[in-house]
Amino acid sequence: MIVRSDGWLEGVARVHSPNFDARPPGAAIRLVVIHNISLPPGRYGGGHISRLFTNTLDVSADPYFVQLACLRVSAHILIERAGAATQFVSFKDRAWHAGVSHFNGRPACNDFSIGIEVEGTDFEVFSDLQYAALNKIILALLTVHPIEAVRGHSDIAPDRKTDPGPFFDWGRLALPSSVSLPTT
Repeated sequence: MIVRSDGWLEGVARVHSPNFDARPPGAAIRLVVIHNISLPPGRYGGGHISRLFTNTLDVSADPYFVQLACLRVSAHILIERAGAATQFVSFKDRAWHAGVSHFNGRPACNDFSIGIEVEGTDFEVFSDLQYAALNKIILALLTVHPIEAVRGHSDIAPDRKTDPGPFFDWGRLALPSSVSLPTT
């Protein structure tokens, strides 16, 4: 897998989200944030995540969606249950995935992170194909960005978030020792 000079991965689907902006000048990407998502919760497929990230979600399609009507969110990458990856925002840009957050005393993690959504919930295991895709993507990112750590959304926004949840197996990430992972 290769990260192109424009910040897009080769070989993955691309759907452009409008929910991004420019990173602050000189902001180096030091962090990867792992999230989980399913829409509605616990149901997979259906394209609802893509529609959420592109502001085209039909809020009448499910009662749960009403609370999402005003959200403007995205992630750089979504990895579906079968391991297929879709990129929504160039890595050069700031996706709106972390919200109010901090890492190592530094606020506003969106400024210096890449957000990866893994389709799932806090209540069930993730697939082997998802871990394989996640490893490939992070290893590709390491070839072009000085990433120091991979953390869960719960690590950078502990008062608000629980994802990727207790069923995410951090031991399945095959990363160099120079990249720190959460201690469990």
